[in-house]
Amino acid sequence: LARFENRRFSAVDVARPKPAPDLFLHAAQRLGFDPRRTLVVEDSPLGVQGAFTAGMTVIGYAELVAPERLVAAGAAHTVSDMRELLEFVG
Repeated sequence: LARFENRRFSAVDVARPKPAPDLFLHAAQRLGFDPRRTLVVEDSPLGVQGAFTAGMTVIGYAELVAPERLVAAGAAHTVSDMRELLEFVG
């Protein structure tokens, strides 16, 4: 995870905010990642929609939002505890 330290991307970096895929594509490009091989964790339906539209695999973090809403927006899976993410990463 050290490669992500001090790396922040926000709506001010792109022309269109979520749910447009711009922010996700911008971050992938800056980090040198292939969007089709990128895993995104999002906690809002608009964020899930943006990452999904960018061609990324999305895990919905369902702490404050119903899991069904995140799945409807494009999440492949949902978790309610960040520790559950370990099953999705090597």
